[in-house]
Amino acid sequence: MKSIFRFLITTCCLGYNKIGKFYVKKVYTHYILRRKYRTTPNDVVSLPMVRSVRVAVIGAGVAGLNAARELHREGHTVVVFEKRHDLGGTWLYDSRVESDSLSLDPARTVVETSLYHSLRTNIPRQIMGFLDYPFAKRRHGDQRTFPGHEEVLRFLNEFADEFRLRELIRFSTEVVRVERGEGRKRNEEWVVGSRRRRRSGGWSESESESEWGVVVREVYDAVVVCNGHFTEPQLADVPGIEKWRGYQIHSHNYRVPEPFTGQIMVLIGLGPSAFDISKEVATVAKEVHIAARAPNITVGKWGHHDNIWLHKMIEFVDEDGKIVFQDGSSVHADTILYCTGYKYHFPFIELDGIVTIDDNRVGPLYKHVFPPRLAPSLSFIGMPKQDTPFLTTQLQSKWLANVLSGKVFLPTEGDMMSDIKNYYHHMEETGLPKRFTHYLPPNEMEYRNWLLAQVGMPPLKEWRGKMFRECLKSVMTKLDGYRDQWDDDYWDAIIASQEGNLLVNGQEVGVAEDIS
Repeated sequence: MKSIFRFLITTCCLGYNKIGKFYVKKVYTHYILRRKYRTTPNDVVSLPMVRSVRVAVIGAGVAGLNAARELHREGHTVVVFEKRHDLGGTWLYDSRVESDSLSLDPARTVVETSLYHSLRTNIPRQIMGFLDYPFAKRRHGDQRTFPGHEEVLRFLNEFADEFRLRELIRFSTEVVRVERGEGRKRNEEWVVGSRRRRRSGGWSESESESEWGVVVREVYDAVVVCNGHFTEPQLADVPGIEKWRGYQIHSHNYRVPEPFTGQIMVLIGLGPSAFDISKEVATVAKEVHIAARAPNITVGKWGHHDNIWLHKMIEFVDEDGKIVFQDGSSVHADTILYCTGYKYHFPFIELDGIVTIDDNRVGPLYKHVFPPRLAPSLSFIGMPKQDTPFLTTQLQSKWLANVLSGKVFLPTEGDMMSDIKNYYHHMEETGLPKRFTHYLPPNEMEYRNWLLAQVGMPPLKEWRGKMFRECLKSVMTKLDGYRDQWDDDYWDAIIASQEGNLLVNGQEVGVAEDIS
């Protein structure tokens, strides 16, 4: 037996993985350590960590917290840069709105969250937690399966405290510039320029230059971009809008419905935010008209709502306030509210065209994470949309941390580019526009299981995919009240049948798994 084991060791493969400024020699075999890493006989298993790198993580929202934890677990030196005074990213509510209601003025004061006051999660808490740290119900917390944003922020704070992530975060610190090193080190290291906010007379989120200190430049082996994608609004093209005299606002700057009392409003879009906001403003507005480009929309009053109408997209607007829809109907409106989504935005990073944004396609990115030419020293965590971001960013981060430590290899640059081109070609064949590049459905479970396989972990239980698809169906079909009509007993039974007695009504959410 010893001779067989020795033969397996001596006939293993040797590989090289370029990480930052070092080449790491890696030994792996098809047999050894298989049990420890829970892989199958066909998997390639790698030896433990061979190096630690210094990593800058930009953002302390869900993606940044996940990245920080997984990188720290792997023994990397982690610094998290967070512009705001606390963690949470988009889940850190701010009652303020921007001075420019459409967020077009580059000199405006930028508000780093798009939460409105009444927002509740649109996916259940059972699939909002992490594999080893579930989003359990708390005795004195929000007990709803679809809780409010305050409960999500409390969960993230508890998560950060449990794993001592605050120690890694530089709060009130803005990253203003990220660029590659100079000379021979151009592809081997990153220079990160940041500045701290001067605190005087309490916390302020003013964007005045006098609020900020000098820019400090530091060198890192790797940079992880986790700044989210719910800050830079995207607007629809509306013919004649430049002459329209009414009020315009993007949902990024919507907080409460009271300012629209008695108004006739037009909302553009029919996504999750439009679904929630239209019903909320209808409680105070005189009329709410929703303009959507969905091809199968039924024009007319929306369900049992007496003052909400659905329309085809806007044909044009007149300066006298008249708005004409493609279905031939028209209204004189006071306000146009854009619920038209957001753009990916990385104003701090200089990549010389290696990574570009084209119709909301950030690319090229291998598996939505690594730009092949700069991998693995540059990565983007949290790019996917219409997903369960807490879990997906955890798995992306675990993969990233293992790649940087040398436990897992990326394909060659050419192979990664080939994979990306195949993905783009598939989108073209199926008629998907570029703006859907980072939408995961209907392949979200396949993607997450692929990430798990990269780090030697078993696939997810089927209930996760089934629950997400059922929830997505409720959101897409605009089912009124689906959050409060959710059948917890039904789903608890399904989960229990796959997880044993680990979960009862979200109290234990005992789907926690050992992923260390």
